[in-house]
Amino acid sequence: MKYLRWLLLPFSLIYGLVVIIRNWCYDSGLFKSYKFNKPVISVGNLDVGGAGKSPMTEYLIRLLKEKYKLVTLSRGYGRKTTGFLTATATTTATQIGDEPAQFKHKFPDITVAVCEKRVEGVKRLLPGNDLILMDDAYQHRAVEPGLSILLFDYDRLNEPHLLLPAGNMREPFSGRWRAQIIIVTKCPVQLTGDGQAALAQIIEPLPYQHLFFTAINYQPLQDLEGRPAEIVIDEDTAVFLLTGIANARPLVQYLEGFTSHIVHHNYPDHHSFTLKNITKLAAEFNGCMSQKKMIITTEKDVQRLQGSWFKTDLPGNGHLPVFVVPIRMEFLNGGGKRFDQLIIDYVREHTTYH
Repeated sequence: MKYLRWLLLPFSLIYGLVVIIRNWCYDSGLFKSYKFNKPVISVGNLDVGGAGKSPMTEYLIRLLKEKYKLVTLSRGYGRKTTGFLTATATTTATQIGDEPAQFKHKFPDITVAVCEKRVEGVKRLLPGNDLILMDDAYQHRAVEPGLSILLFDYDRLNEPHLLLPAGNMREPFSGRWRAQIIIVTKCPVQLTGDGQAALAQIIEPLPYQHLFFTAINYQPLQDLEGRPAEIVIDEDTAVFLLTGIANARPLVQYLEGFTSHIVHHNYPDHHSFTLKNITKLAAEFNGCMSQKKMIITTEKDVQRLQGSWFKTDLPGNGHLPVFVVPIRMEFLNGGGKRFDQLIIDYVREHTTYH
């Protein structure tokens, strides 16, 4: 399949031309970009799939929520609703999308909103709030953020930078120059200085751009309610892994550090789990003869497992031992302090109080 995508290269050229013309129209002022008088921070990437946008947004929430009244604004990919919507304690992923639902579940005191039209969303949210975090918004040029954070997946930086549909890029690699901060995510914790220098040569950051490197920090397992799970994974444990994310390989590699008995039920990114999917998982789990077994999923995937059918319609009345593995973003080489200061300085400079 990977090689067949090269046959789509002519369509990538057409797609790229359209994207280049669109960006030129925004850069030249032919298309209007709206700037706002309060801090607006954009988090995004150039390619499709997961580069760690949600962990980055959560990092910013933790950094800023105690001092500022902030709101996250997403498109709400995969939701069954349209228009502007703010989340409540009972709002589901079906209504706002899995990532916004995850933000609201983890940070119930902040405002979480979705809107396809980001300009409309920002205009409705800025009154009464101090700043907006726009998730997955790098290509939404109608809003000109005060600060753009661009993420690159470590495993993909050495791949050919081909545009859709032959490749995975949403826009040309040169689009990275719009960002003030560039972060290479999912790096090995032991990434050396030479390794970082090699990645910097690929990115070629301009003088005004700050480059950082981060790794995934897996947190202790939790139950479906977010409570710590008093459970240990070892070589005798059979793990049934359920994922519907863009790249589950880092998680698989992490779990392989504990056990070699992993059965991976792998679905496409943002997959809406069905009763058939989970019934299949339950049948395999119940048929496993191991004395120690569990089901593990991600924070994003669990948002799509909150329907009533998951608890009532499954064999055994849905009593499956499902656990969630949370993640956080960890800066390498002490870069977190410098990053934090950049963010705090920007927000202070663009708020009416300090």
